[in-house]
Amino acid sequence: MDELIEMIRDFDAARDWNQFHSPKNLAMALSVEVAELVEIFQWMSEEESTQLSRDKQTRLMEEIGDVMIYLVNLSDKFGINPITAAKKKLKLNEVKYPSHITRGSARKYSEY
Repeated sequence: MDELIEMIRDFDAARDWNQFHSPKNLAMALSVEVAELVEIFQWMSEEESTQLSRDKQTRLMEEIGDVMIYLVNLSDKFGINPITAAKKKLKLNEVKYPSHITRGSARKYSEY
């Protein structure tokens, strides 16, 4: 993670892009990239979404990369390690979604 953070910092610094990377702008850019990722699957059936062509897999990889870059960049602005944040969130979700109650269910925690 540290290596990726440094690579992103160096990339942005070399282009003088930090001036554009306010938290608001990064969050908005992240949202756009997530929408581009979702667009790959738009109008596909459930089965089609599990069997992407090589071209669509390449595009998916690129969009995941974009999402990760913006997420890491936003996290870095606040000194948040995204891996640590995800682990903490999983622990919180274990409480919200106990496996003995939620196994096999897609309902939200407020619905059970």
